[in-house]
Amino acid sequence: MKDVYLSVIIATCALMLLWISLSGYLNALQLGLGLVSSVAVIWLTIRLKLLTFDGVRLALLPKYPLYLLWLIREIIWSNLLVARIVLSPRMPLNRQIILTKPKQHSDMATTIYANSITLTPGTVTVDITEDGLSVHSLAKVFSDSVLANEMNNRIAGLETKTLKDDQS
Repeated sequence: MKDVYLSVIIATCALMLLWISLSGYLNALQLGLGLVSSVAVIWLTIRLKLLTFDGVRLALLPKYPLYLLWLIREIIWSNLLVARIVLSPRMPLNRQIILTKPKQHSDMATTIYANSITLTPGTVTVDITEDGLSVHSLAKVFSDSVLANEMNNRIAGLETKTLKDDQS
């Protein structure tokens, strides 16, 4: 039951932070409307059984900001590579579909991995099967990057030891 309350509090706080950052106002009316909206969204999410209380999100949370910084750097670097390929007179493309096996133990972490691949320019996660993730790559440099498993290892590292034991 403690996980339920903790998840609700964290989700409400996250929604309030989003509300404040998007509205830009800190007056009582705006904060009150934000709180009412956040509570209403959480209530609907619980009612629709979309809020999970398995602790997976909480376990990923402490290491997630560092991963996001690394991901932003990768997105910027990949943007530059895509721009270079597109602006090149010969446009050195080597489109291919590759298969990568996720090392994550939870569905949440696997979803983060698939979405991170898609967010990085030059690669798109096409399908997720029991065999792994099918990834479309624009050029060899991007397929080599996916096959090097750096992103895969970083996301697997987000999962804590206790989470891995619970999922087994």
